[in-house]
Amino acid sequence: MRTSWPVRAMIFVLVFGFACAGLGAQSWEMPSDAQRCPSKWGGKDEVGSGNLMKPEMALKAAKLIRTGEVFTLGFHLSAALPLIGSRRFDMHMKRSTATDPGTRGENEEIVITELGQVGTQLDAFAHQIYGGEYYNCITNHEMSFGDGGATNDLTAGARQGFPKLGVEKIPDIMTRGVLIDVAGLKNVDMLPGGYVITADDLEKALAKENVKLETGDAVMINTGWGKLYNVKDKDKYLKSSPGIGIDAGEWLIKQNPMLVGTDTCCVEVRPYPEQKMNLPIHAMFLIVYGVYLVENLKLEQLAAERAYETAYIMTPLKIEGGTGSTIAPIAVR
Repeated sequence: MRTSWPVRAMIFVLVFGFACAGLGAQSWEMPSDAQRCPSKWGGKDEVGSGNLMKPEMALKAAKLIRTGEVFTLGFHLSAALPLIGSRRFDMHMKRSTATDPGTRGENEEIVITELGQVGTQLDAFAHQIYGGEYYNCITNHEMSFGDGGATNDLTAGARQGFPKLGVEKIPDIMTRGVLIDVAGLKNVDMLPGGYVITADDLEKALAKENVKLETGDAVMINTGWGKLYNVKDKDKYLKSSPGIGIDAGEWLIKQNPMLVGTDTCCVEVRPYPEQKMNLPIHAMFLIVYGVYLVENLKLEQLAAERAYETAYIMTPLKIEGGTGSTIAPIAVR
């Protein structure tokens, strides 16, 4: 039996519609070397968006301080924090034995951890590699031996850190902090795990707050997921999370931020089944465009107080050749 023209037309429309939807959800791919290198900051740059940290940024941020109220944006470090994979946080106390009257003693600790990748932390460009290359097309060979071609493994990205792109090169940061409260936009305490934050979500949240992004901002996205950070069942925090998707990432890059952070482990949505690459936002920000990511921010109080514009202050640990830094940032208004 022949199918009538209206039925055939409807089938065509449905098939075409699904095809277009599939095209809209295509997997993001890493740009070629020719497309992404050299960096807009120059072929020898290792700092990326840190180049935006100028005195005028600090002065602009200082003008936002009116009440002196300080918001703590970093979680406490302890063995109870949520850790991805084989990461660890072990603290061993070296306690004083001087307890007799009239004697002085002292205590200290040994901490065994991935100091650049636990707790509230900043990702540096040495953290991510794709196809044997890092930010600004710096090769794995350069990251192993530096420009001098040394063969001593103590300086070959092993015992003494990477010769390039280390976290010590990131400047101390004081800039305008902008909270984008997507959970508030959706009128929920917490976005569900796996929720893909879109560029439209970000724009609508900013419009609701009557705030616009500016070059050099520290962008903080509240999903509400940080409420799970301290729960005993760490899988609730780590197994999945809401986060930005590809179009939101590309939109944020166009705003020229100094950094983007969230109250989740990874900034980007997890899981993200339509993407072939694991953690594509990490590749986009850290490898392609050289923009810092901040993970596990404590944003609940900032959102509750509707502190949408603040002075964001952050000092990374100067770990030579490090892939990132545990941080204790603050926001002041």
